[in-house]
Amino acid sequence: MKELSTRPYLIRAIYEWCSDSGYTPYLSVKVDTQTRVPEEFVRDGEIILNISFDAAHHLTLGNDVIQFSARFNGLSREISVPVNAVQGIFAKETSQGILFPPEGEADTAQPDVGIENPHKPQSSAQTPPALTSKKRRFQVIK
Repeated sequence: MKELSTRPYLIRAIYEWCSDSGYTPYLSVKVDTQTRVPEEFVRDGEIILNISFDAAHHLTLGNDVIQFSARFNGLSREISVPVNAVQGIFAKETSQGILFPPEGEADTAQPDVGIENPHKPQSSAQTPPALTSKKRRFQVIK
């Protein structure tokens, strides 16, 4: 039996925590050919998406795909993101969330960190984020 990925479950957990805490959940997504997002908002192969209840309509956080519709510059767009393209999920207000390792590395997450440079790949040989003196942060690009 194939082992299930923890990624979709962790995404749903952080989404629920953000919602319960009154925070705005944001997804950091690595855009590829399987990702359906507005290309004009992609920066350096990445897009940051607001998936709050108010912003993402008909949101489905599935095990393989995250789908919803959202407005971009007043136009409704259908969004489809493979779960394995999600680099992280975090609260806009606190930057707390989870950063996932690049696809192909072990399916483990770096919990409860803000990400200063989400483009820098994580190495399993690095010091755990909780033990480093410099706090990493996600940066929301508008």
